[in-house]
Amino acid sequence: MAPAATSAQDGVYNDKSKPMEVRLSNITAAKAVADAVRTSLGPKGMDKMIQNADGGVTITNDGATILELIQVLHPAAKMLVQLSKAQDVEAGDGTTSVVVLAGSLLDACEKLLYKGIHPATISVSFGTAAKKACDILEQMSTPIDMLDREALLKAAGTSLNSKVVSMCSDVIAPIVVDAVLAVADHEHHNVDLKDIKILQADGVVEETELVRGVVLNKRFAHRVSGLDRMEKAKIGLIQFCLSPPKTDTDNQIVVSDYSQMDRVLKEERKYILNLCNKIKKSGCNVLLIQKSILRDAVNDLALHFLAKMKILVVRDIERDEVEFLSKSLGCRPVANVDELSPDMLGAAELVEEVPTGNTKVIQFKGAAAEASTVSIIVRGSSKLVLAEAERSIHDALCVIRCLVKKGAVIAGGGAPEIECALKLADHAQTLTGAEAYCMRAFAEALEVVPFTLAENAGLNPISTVTALRTKHKEGEQTAGINVRKGMITNILEENVLQPLLVSMSAISLAAETVRSIMKIDDIVNVR
Repeated sequence: MAPAATSAQDGVYNDKSKPMEVRLSNITAAKAVADAVRTSLGPKGMDKMIQNADGGVTITNDGATILELIQVLHPAAKMLVQLSKAQDVEAGDGTTSVVVLAGSLLDACEKLLYKGIHPATISVSFGTAAKKACDILEQMSTPIDMLDREALLKAAGTSLNSKVVSMCSDVIAPIVVDAVLAVADHEHHNVDLKDIKILQADGVVEETELVRGVVLNKRFAHRVSGLDRMEKAKIGLIQFCLSPPKTDTDNQIVVSDYSQMDRVLKEERKYILNLCNKIKKSGCNVLLIQKSILRDAVNDLALHFLAKMKILVVRDIERDEVEFLSKSLGCRPVANVDELSPDMLGAAELVEEVPTGNTKVIQFKGAAAEASTVSIIVRGSSKLVLAEAERSIHDALCVIRCLVKKGAVIAGGGAPEIECALKLADHAQTLTGAEAYCMRAFAEALEVVPFTLAENAGLNPISTVTALRTKHKEGEQTAGINVRKGMITNILEENVLQPLLVSMSAISLAAETVRSIMKIDDIVNVR
């Protein structure tokens, strides 16, 4: 009977230990993801070089990009990848911070679990702590007026300072601010970043420029008697092929008589000429043709006829550009030539090829709806620099968008996190039992941001965070880590600002993800 009793006890022990093992496994996997991007946090953070299977290389310190490119297999680790994407959608910036913060919170959860605190208690307490932290952030924030251009420039500059293009932030920041303000819907406090088109061109980053309206990184498909510009342009956007129709299935036709072949060619010529005549009849003199899966979407004969009719052609318009062009130029995409009419055309004062660096682009000036869209031409010395510069500008655009959505800023440099940590620790003194432990653990986990900023800057993280904590206890809410000077300063005087929405969403989303991981007590594989 004794062995049977021992076996039963072992069964009970295993039932209780499995959920703990699952949670610890999930925590370990998720923390590994956080550790992978931790060294990329802050202005002095390191970059990651990621090489994919086909040999392509990406160099970046953007957390969302890093996590999107690396292969993550563990389901809990994938949750942190999704967390970074969620932060990118909500705020556009802070994608590294939110993952590092989640990793620190999970480390705190691991310690609480070893103390015997129930996961449900940890989950509830972390939710309460996250709400309390967001309230603290709102109290220490400063409202910002969208007319205060200087404050907007400071916020954009702070985002760019941690990027490869930081040396050119004084050039790029005004471009970013002007671009967002040009397309912002101030009435509804929203910005659609699809209204801002970013193009890449050869050159140096300092030559990046903002263009009101539309710019296409293409050339005209042909010269119209040497003409490379069109005044009083009537613009058509078509989604059908300017080529003879084809059968639905692959067929092979053998023509033995040259007269029959001549008849086939005449019919093709007649068909294409009829298409071109209908385009000309609509009043169109600049034709945009969407890229097709068919190689001969635009027949050379069609280009010849359109050239004779003084119609400029831009071919291979990407599918994701159609909506932008339609909104910017006022033209509507047409899928059938019979639907092409004057009311489907857009208008522009001038369409021309303009030189930019070593190439040329097509610029639309004076379009009827151009006030609602802008284009940014990003320049760089290589494809890697261009790609990272575009990601950096996107992050800065998102920062200004956050200010439009929630017009308030807070100090950077780890100041908000250490302030929240101190006030949450004080609040924990008023609580009792396990809730007090959890609140204190959440507060300590927030200190990972200033700790990592100091560590990546080559400072002593322990002494730096201790000094920062002392400053805040003395009432200096805007004291932060100045990584450039290597000391604690009033971070507002250094113009290091970040949108309130970025910090609030980072804490809220990180806490929400950690709470979800805490509620998982088993992993079931379904085949």
